Amino acid sequence: MSNAIQPADLGFFSVLAGAGSLSAAARELGVTTPAVSKHLAQMEARLGVVLVNRTTRRMGMTPEGELYLEHARRILGEIDGMQELLGVSKGTPKGLLRVNATLGFGRSHVAPLISRFVRKHPQMEVQLQLSVNPPALTDDSFDVCIRFGAPPDARVIARHIAPNRRLLCASPAYLARHGTPRVPNDLVKHNCIGIRQGEEAYGLWRLSSGRGKNVTTEAIKTRGNLTTNDGEIAVNWALDGHGILMRAEWDIERYLANGRLIQVLPQHATPDADIYAVYPQRHQLAVRVRAFVDFVALSFKKQAGAA
Repeated sequence: MSNAIQPADLGFFSVLAGAGSLSAAARELGVTTPAVSKHLAQMEARLGVVLVNRTTRRMGMTPEGELYLEHARRILGEIDGMQELLGVSKGTPKGLLRVNATLGFGRSHVAPLISRFVRKHPQMEVQLQLSVNPPALTDDSFDVCIRFGAPPDARVIARHIAPNRRLLCASPAYLARHGTPRVPNDLVKHNCIGIRQGEEAYGLWRLSSGRGKNVTTEAIKTRGNLTTNDGEIAVNWALDGHGILMRAEWDIERYLANGRLIQVLPQHATPDADIYAVYPQRHQLAVRVRAFVDFVALSFKKQAGAA
């Protein structure tokens, strides 16, 4: 049917899904529960599919409902973006913002920032998706990605948020048992905790020394009996004394400060992992995106100043 999907249905279904029940959606929309039920039934009749499984106490999305919701929210977000570009929003951040971040960093740093951001901008709706690796740059499932390292692609905008070093570290107990590496090649004799993340060659650690034209870099193939794709697990293994770990400073700085971990080979530098906010070029004028990225950048700047 040509009128199977109507524009008004998109916002209605997004509210319904967010409310979690017909009665809650009715309160939010300012209508009766039977009116919500009737609207949903009309949508399903036009589409010829069931979008919501509902009982007297609860409701749940069918696979078709999940697909409808995903596209509805993306379209609503694009409409918000169009209004921002046309100046309709008057500079007030509002609408849907889809944020992607890595698992550990997203939990410990990005999620708290989002909490403060939506408190400051109550008209914003933020969806946070956590993943092991950053999504593909062509992926349309996010508006802003907080990631480590600038993407090698001119089709997106990458704003530098904060510096972030990778450091080698181990527990005092491990170093007491196995000795402290003095040169990079000593690492081949040690148990090194592996993290399989991103596109970097697994187990290949690059260490540099010197400055300017005198920089020399060594690539060390490390080995160990513990490997994971979760950075938090790897840090806990290092704390338990299982081996040497290469990890971003943001994740281990508190353990270095309290002595539970000790930096190894501090005179050698590893590839940095600076924090970037990455978003498509089409969002560069979107108020909601600019406001969020500015908020994140300022928050990290304040955090660095307080450190």
